[in-house]
Amino acid sequence: MIKTKNDYNDYIKQDALSMGIKINSVKNRLVAKLSNPRWKFIVTLRKCEYHKNNKNKPLSKILYGYYFYKYKTLGVKLGFTIPANVCSKGLSLPHYGTIIISKNATIGENCRIHACVNIGASAGSPEAPKIGKNVYIGPGAKLFGDIQIGDSCTIGANAVVNKSFTDQNCVIGGIPAKILKENKSDWLADNNLA
Repeated sequence: MIKTKNDYNDYIKQDALSMGIKINSVKNRLVAKLSNPRWKFIVTLRKCEYHKNNKNKPLSKILYGYYFYKYKTLGVKLGFTIPANVCSKGLSLPHYGTIIISKNATIGENCRIHACVNIGASAGSPEAPKIGKNVYIGPGAKLFGDIQIGDSCTIGANAVVNKSFTDQNCVIGGIPAKILKENKSDWLADNNLA
């Protein structure tokens, strides 16, 4: 959760690394923000989270309203419904397209979420998935209910995951989902981002 400026900077650095974006200079930051709407969304989300978590400060209360509006507007444009304070640092959104995440979900560090993913509750229950670190979620995957996904797992394209998989470093896929492969390296290591 982003509570301080240091937290905010740490989140932005890790998000940029996961997205493969260079932010080591003012020019690179400006180019990334102007040329990559997905990156702009992540930065706006993180500013919204920072000000939401500091609403007891008068300026943050005002800035939260401003960034909340920008974050919602960008989310509608890109098809992202990603609530504040759900995704830990290192969020990677490689494509535009519908991504819906429940406000009750928990997503660990360095998760890559592709288009048409739905992470939500099941049958009216408020419980939503708890996803570990370094998890890759393929296009069209659906994860729902009170479930847990272990660290460094890969969720295959169009998988329907409605039960927990607490093993680490495995590939999960199918309808309903099952473990397809064990002892797989995580997506960060595969892409030399770790």
